[in-house]
Amino acid sequence: MTPFITRAATALGILTCSTIAAHAQDCAERGALDMLYCDANGDLVADTPTDPAELTNPDTLVFAYTPVEDPAVYADIWEPFIEHLSEVTGKDVQFFAVQSNSAEVEAMRSGRLHVAGFSTGPTPFAVNLAGAVPFAIMGAEDGQFGYKLQVFTQAGSDIQEVADLAGKRVAHTSPTSNSGNQAPRALFPDMGVEPDKDYEVVYSGSHDQSMLGVVAGDYDAAPVASEVVDRMAERGLYDPAEVRKIWESDPFPTTSFTMAHNLDPELAEKVKEAFFSFDFAGTALGEEFDGVSKFIPITYKDQWAVIRQIQASNGVEYTPQGLAAN
Repeated sequence: MTPFITRAATALGILTCSTIAAHAQDCAERGALDMLYCDANGDLVADTPTDPAELTNPDTLVFAYTPVEDPAVYADIWEPFIEHLSEVTGKDVQFFAVQSNSAEVEAMRSGRLHVAGFSTGPTPFAVNLAGAVPFAIMGAEDGQFGYKLQVFTQAGSDIQEVADLAGKRVAHTSPTSNSGNQAPRALFPDMGVEPDKDYEVVYSGSHDQSMLGVVAGDYDAAPVASEVVDRMAERGLYDPAEVRKIWESDPFPTTSFTMAHNLDPELAEKVKEAFFSFDFAGTALGEEFDGVSKFIPITYKDQWAVIRQIQASNGVEYTPQGLAAN
């Protein structure tokens, strides 16, 4: 098996072929999972190791949230939850500010990250390459959750619908992003344009950069995640009057909250307890994520079925090389 390579490899380390071979699991069923993992029960995520020696019960839990424009801001926003997670688990908890999806996946794969929020599109890579086990998602009191793919252009642009993107310069976020790349590639052809063929795709690196680029006129338009642009507007990072929405999709699942597959089962249960008992009301986290009041239980097999379908239609393979393209 080839080494796991990402753009963050130098900073976060590389798992060598010999290391991978030494830890490869001998099992009959693993589906799309990497050779490090097994899936005997068919739930599409890595099984908890049966050998106690392969379980981890660290003194300090490392928690990360999906890459954002300003990680330092989110460290403060997540502080109330981190304190709660520490109280429930009895562990010290460290916030890890990741700079890219690749870095976040590599950190969990190599054992340096224990609990993490992964963006919608990168979640299947985290599951299959890093043994991440999604178990929760942010939602409303009535159990509803999700976000939409929205397409924005400048307020004075002549672009009125998706078909008008033909011949334009359009910002996609990154190859593995669902709303920022995979969903547009799967959905836009039926609306009259094929990315890369009918319009120029420029990868901005993030939803924040895509929106700011549209505002600045660097891009003619951008497909972005509704939850991100809403939060940007609330923080005054752009003036909504300067842009215009030309289309939006049905809802997709938002960030998955996951844990490493090899956490000690008792610790894993305490991590879940911390999520499902956290009260958003009156916290910086509740203020940041408007309309969210609790964490809701989910499974990767069910809630990410539509995302896997979109990625399959784009020929996505959950390999180190596929993630490295990010």
